[in-house]
Amino acid sequence: MDNVVKIQRPQRWDTPFGVDMDERDVGDILALEPFSGMDPERFPASQSLAGIIRNDTRIVSYRDGDIIVRKGDYGNSAFLILEGEVRVVTGQGLPEEMLGRTAEKQKGPLESIRQLWRNSIYPEIRIPSKKSHAQGTGRRESQQEVRIFLQDVPAILDKHGTVSFGVGETFGEIAALARTRRTATVFAQGEAKLLEIRWQGFRELRKRDEGYRKHVDTKYREHSLQTHLQETPLFRHLDKNTLDSIANETLFETYGNFDWHTSYKRDIESRSVEQVTREPIIVEEGDYPDGLLLIRSGFARVSQVMNHGHRTIEYIGKGKVFGLREIIHNWSSDDFLPLQTSLRALGYADILRVPTKIIEELVFPTLSQSMLKELMPRENITIDKPTGDVSKADRIEPGMLEFLVEHRFINGSATMLIDLDNCVRCDECVVACSNAHNNNPRFNRHGPRYDHFMVANACMHCADPVCMIGCPTGAIHRASAEGQVVFFSEKT
Repeated sequence: MDNVVKIQRPQRWDTPFGVDMDERDVGDILALEPFSGMDPERFPASQSLAGIIRNDTRIVSYRDGDIIVRKGDYGNSAFLILEGEVRVVTGQGLPEEMLGRTAEKQKGPLESIRQLWRNSIYPEIRIPSKKSHAQGTGRRESQQEVRIFLQDVPAILDKHGTVSFGVGETFGEIAALARTRRTATVFAQGEAKLLEIRWQGFRELRKRDEGYRKHVDTKYREHSLQTHLQETPLFRHLDKNTLDSIANETLFETYGNFDWHTSYKRDIESRSVEQVTREPIIVEEGDYPDGLLLIRSGFARVSQVMNHGHRTIEYIGKGKVFGLREIIHNWSSDDFLPLQTSLRALGYADILRVPTKIIEELVFPTLSQSMLKELMPRENITIDKPTGDVSKADRIEPGMLEFLVEHRFINGSATMLIDLDNCVRCDECVVACSNAHNNNPRFNRHGPRYDHFMVANACMHCADPVCMIGCPTGAIHRASAEGQVVFFSEKT
């Protein structure tokens, strides 16, 4: 008994993703591609291949018209089609009403005041309400959940562009890997049976088996890469054949760890110089610019060597590019210019690398001189001058930028910043928020601080921000561009 080694399995396995999964189901799935081609020896005993299938997957059946994933929802899983067919909606997608979403009715000042006399005496209540849906959309209960379904699938197919996925196809993998919003709506065409893979298990499969990683990347290259490239201004004007050629030469690269939060406390307690050096290097200052880097998901730090340390120039995320200025300079000038800044992954970064040779052959000849100048507004690039677009970064003090990065606030899409010099701590905003949401406040005036600023722990950025009415100092307003509710000082 002294020689018995206890295997520490993942805590999430205490509650399997599929409660109805049995050993027969596991065996059937392992016999299917791509799992049949995986080597179980590449998986540790604590997270075996059979264990991942048993605990991190579930088999889900869908009826005709059932919406599987909705555009805009955050992704927590990927899907493998076992039986049947699904449709991916392209272009602008389906109307919000058909996805089961309804716009909140905004309250006027008088209605917000009346709310004060209609509040429940209980500290927190939730009032169930019937959800309305648009014509052509319905709801039904299935497997202990309520599903939205499209009542007239042929009409949807006639009116909206779709792409068909069949048996063996995978979808939803990018959102699952990065835990970002779904980029498209997917619904079942006819009866369909899918294997849903929880994001933790999907990452392990991709990490442990190179063949599966290549399989996922190949499917992405076939179905989504061209769309991703077309969203980049540099490639937007190109025809399909040219985009196909670029896609075929594009490389997929991943840097860092998807589970960046496991090393968060260690990194935040270290000095900033040490923190930067620990971040996975993607390309380094002085390197030859052998490709244009597009960030598919994640975040990265652009930095420059300064004295014995590093100076952060900016932070870039999904959809941003790196290295374009140097590539344009070298193509249009006789002087060679190496990369003027370094790029490091913050936590993790999924990268698309388009070779420089391909851009020079297929892209630059299609651009006019004015377009090239627009892409590279600074003609003279030197080591002493940052090459990135730092216009936004210049508005924020460097220490604040480091604070936002260290706490990983940059991984979010919106946040509330409170200027404590302007806030009198009366909590009228919290009270107003609670009153407006049936004693379920969406806002909490607490959070990490930097200097006289605080990042609020919670805010839903309501369509009708009654907190603005309750603020006695006028410290709260709504940003005109994005519409977020922000706490603001006239001095900033």
